Amino acid sequence: MEHIVFLTGRLAEKSVVQVLEGMTNAPFTWEVREIGLQVAALMTADMIRRRVTLPLRADRMIVPGRCRGDLLALSEHFGLPVERGPEEAKDLPLHFGHAARKFDLSRYSTEIFAEIVDAPRLDLEGIAARAKHYAEQGADVIDVGCLPDTPFPHLEDAVRMLKAGGYRVSVDSMVTDELLRGGRAGADYLMSLNVDTLWVADEVPSTPIVVAREPHDMASLHHAIDALVARGKPFLADPILDPIPFGFAASIARYVALREQYPDVAIMLGVGNLTELTEADTSGINAVLLGIAAELRVSAVLTTSVSLHARRAVREADVARRVMHAAFEAQVLPKGIDSDLSALHSKRPFPYDADEIAAFAEQVRDPNFRVQVTTDGIHVYNRDVHVVEVDPFALYPHLKLENDGGHAFYMGVQTARAEIAWRLGKRFDQDQVLDWGCQVERSAEDLEVWCAPGTTKVKRSK
Repeated sequence: MEHIVFLTGRLAEKSVVQVLEGMTNAPFTWEVREIGLQVAALMTADMIRRRVTLPLRADRMIVPGRCRGDLLALSEHFGLPVERGPEEAKDLPLHFGHAARKFDLSRYSTEIFAEIVDAPRLDLEGIAARAKHYAEQGADVIDVGCLPDTPFPHLEDAVRMLKAGGYRVSVDSMVTDELLRGGRAGADYLMSLNVDTLWVADEVPSTPIVVAREPHDMASLHHAIDALVARGKPFLADPILDPIPFGFAASIARYVALREQYPDVAIMLGVGNLTELTEADTSGINAVLLGIAAELRVSAVLTTSVSLHARRAVREADVARRVMHAAFEAQVLPKGIDSDLSALHSKRPFPYDADEIAAFAEQVRDPNFRVQVTTDGIHVYNRDVHVVEVDPFALYPHLKLENDGGHAFYMGVQTARAEIAWRLGKRFDQDQVLDWGCQVERSAEDLEVWCAPGTTKVKRSK
């Protein structure tokens, strides 16, 4: 049986032992080593190298999640794998549960078309900047959106520029002349053709994306599909997703019916009518829609990022397609795979209860303030005081920091973050920014980058 050494500090040692003792069916034996450091979060790789002696009779070493430094070098030094564990001891069972089932998030089956909806109003530099932004968020294809009754004299130049930049490009217009111009300039895809305009697909090599004459005229979409199948020409079919409350449920039924009638055709799902036109957080909307896409084996989604509340829609779709693909392939619920879409709430926001924090407070022998959050509020404690409030302003008089501006500012920041975490039900870790999932860019210090064939994803270390 594998033997694991867990490193920790004095304040957390008792908690780590209690958690490991509670893991009665753990497939390993263990020991906990306190390395002469009060706060485990301050542990570094260099400190571990100096304070942990050889030989080390173990198969693996787990260090605190916030430990900084080169763990690969530590592994070579000790001659065994050295890994980061969770940031909180209470999460060790969850950590080992995840370790038992790892999901490959480098894979997905649905491509993302990101539309530049106002391309005619942008110059080439603006189009290039928007394309770069969408590609960095995960887009596979840059869709150049045309506007009704709006001249687009630089359409060809825009397509050629994007192609020269290495992008796959689609042109979206209801005007056949613009579709022909885009196709002749080298666009990879043209949307939206219908059964009456399929002749455009014969004039250019671009892959057509076909729709019905009218949203409810599925017969015309079927005629277009049958015609393209007969010609042996690749295409995508889009039954059009309608917004709430203007036929959304019925449009979902159209997608289901299309897949049942045509088991093998490539389908496009346009998600912007939901993300842009519903005043709700878009991460959940994208999760559900990309889940539908996974079940229906949708080949591509078309998304937009126009409204400010949908400014992370492309990134959310990228995360959602990977999570839902992993869930569908493994035939498991989309839980415990990745938390990047859970921006507002945490699954386990309060790892410690008030009694456990009181026990921590009794061990403190220095004047430095600790800040933790439980269901009953914000706990602030040091050797002299332990106070619980739900409002940082109510905490301040207990801190006696009137003559220490720097420390007062620091505590203001920490307690403000703690209040947000308490009210929303998020995880709060002192000296760490709140985790907003894929809604924000993370700093380089808190990121690890892994690359998979055909894609690059940036993901926070857990």
